[in-house]
Order: sequence, then structure tokens, then C-alpha cells
Amino acid sequence: MGAIERKKRDFYWTSAGEPHAIRRKAILEKYPQIKELYGSDWHMCVQVALQVLIQFGMLFYVRDLSWPWLVAVTYVVSGTINHSMVLAIHELAHNLAFGHNHALANKVFSIFANLPIGVPLAVSYKKYHMEHHRYQGTDGLDVDLPTELEARLFSSTLGKVAWLFVLPFTYFLRPVFVRPKPFSMMEIANIVVQVAADFAVYHYFGGKGLFYLIGGFVLGMGLHPMAGHLISEHYIFNRSNETYSYYGWMNMLAFNEGYHNEHHDFPAVPGSKLPMVSKIAPEFYKDLPTHDSWFGTLYNFIFRDDVSPYSRIKREKKANQQNVDLFQ
Repeated sequence: MGAIERKKRDFYWTSAGEPHAIRRKAILEKYPQIKELYGSDWHMCVQVALQVLIQFGMLFYVRDLSWPWLVAVTYVVSGTINHSMVLAIHELAHNLAFGHNHALANKVFSIFANLPIGVPLAVSYKKYHMEHHRYQGTDGLDVDLPTELEARLFSSTLGKVAWLFVLPFTYFLRPVFVRPKPFSMMEIANIVVQVAADFAVYHYFGGKGLFYLIGGFVLGMGLHPMAGHLISEHYIFNRSNETYSYYGWMNMLAFNEGYHNEHHDFPAVPGSKLPMVSKIAPEFYKDLPTHDSWFGTLYNFIFRDDVSPYSRIKREKKANQQNVDLFQ
């Protein structure tokens, strides 16, 4: 991984190259057949459509619930499904439903997947997430990295609990402050469609219906077992590793997002095929540290003194400004 040292604001800084491009090259030299996994998987559209229908169908049920029951159902059901929808949007950001020759179809379907979330984020997410892959860990370019202010304010045990609670806001608003970009027409379309859908939900199902959807996003992206992947993927729990995979059952709800080393090594491989990457090239993955539980990851993040929002690898911007070819 290269020399790692703590300096400047107490993040972990390294001069080593981004590990996934290096491993991708080595794997493809030995197992060129992995390229056969590249492509798309339209079957995920069925899962997305089903979950969207479930969310809107639940509105008929939750409108008559008492508020305590509504909060519980929102956390358990809407929190889980809406987090799954965020991960579907992640797959669509990589054009993995319809393929790279149909980028517009992927964007339009991501706006559909966005509907039960209540907050328009699908199109904006794509333009920033691609830079997370190209410039992983690069200061000022990878907006997946916490800011200095976040790390400074939320590094105590109680601070980390508070930070996880507000993570839905910091995660999606951080790019606006760290790396602002002009809005595209598709982003405006995303906003218009989402606002219209929210207005319709409020009109027909009232405040409880809107709370169920938007509250599901907020609760599901915060202190929720599904949100463990936001911490497990790149926060440093073992200094020999920058990215961690999780191979547990929750991948069924997460489009195999847990196969995160495999995903960063081969972002052109759909989530449904990511398990085949480590099966084809097991020696490249079997010794990498992993997480056994996303809930356990959240617990360890909160209570371990050596893990905090500062626990991320950073690279100087000038050292990593060239685009990485993700599809070699």
C-alpha cells in the first residue's frame, strides 16, 4: 500500500498510488477473462421497480398509523428500502442496468428509482461518484472524504453518534461546498419530477405519507444497519487496507455493494456478477481485511477510539489528477 503517515489535520496521508488501478492491472494480466463480466444487468430493473411499488403501496397503510408506529415502520421498512434505492442509483450511475451505450436510459431510470426517496439526488450523485473512482482519496477531488470540519467536530464517541445521525445531510450536501458544479438539465429534470411526486404524495396521503418516504431516506442513511456500508467501505480499521469488502447476507438488499474491493477494481462489472470476480481471482482477495457485519462496523466505529471521521486515506491533489481508465 505504500508509506502512510498522519500529518495535516490527522487524516492518513500517503504518496502511494490508488490501489485498485494497480490490482486491476495485475488481475487482468493473469485473468483476462474477467472482462467477460463487463456489461450490464437489466434484471436489476425488476428489483428496483418492485421496491418502488412497495414504497408507494405502503402509503395506503401508513397514513392511518399513530406516530410512534409510523416512526418504527419508517425506520424498519422505508429505511431499508430507500437505502436499497440509493444503492440502485449507485449501480445506475455506473450505467449497469442498460449499459454504457444507453447512458440516458440509466439516468432516466435512476430518476424513477429516486421517487420513493423524496429528495432529488440521483443525477447529481452520478457526476460526483465517478470522481470518487477516478480520484479515490485525493484531497479536494474525492468528495466521499469527510471535511476537516466534520472530522474535528465529530470525533468523540457522542460526536460520532451525532455524525452518523446527520450523515444523510453531510454525505449529499458535502459536494456542494467542497467541489461545486453547475446544474445540468437532467439535474433540473430530477428536481422537477421529484418535487411533483412529493407534492402528489402530500396531497393524497398527507404529512405522514411524505414522512414515511423522506424519513425513510434520512433514517436509512443514518443510524441504520444498511448505512454500515458507508463506513465499512473506506474508513481505516486496519492500516494495511484502504478499501474493505463485506460478504454477508445484506448484500441481497444492496446490489452486492459489500463486494467493494471488487467493485472498485472492476466498476464495469454489475453487482450481480461481482462475486464471480473474487472466485476467478481468489488469491488477490482472500487475504484482504473484511467486515463481517455492517451493524458491527457501526458499533466499532462509534466505540473504537482509533477510528473516527479522520480515519481516511488522503492523497495530495497534484499526485493524482490524471483520469483512471476504469475499463481497461
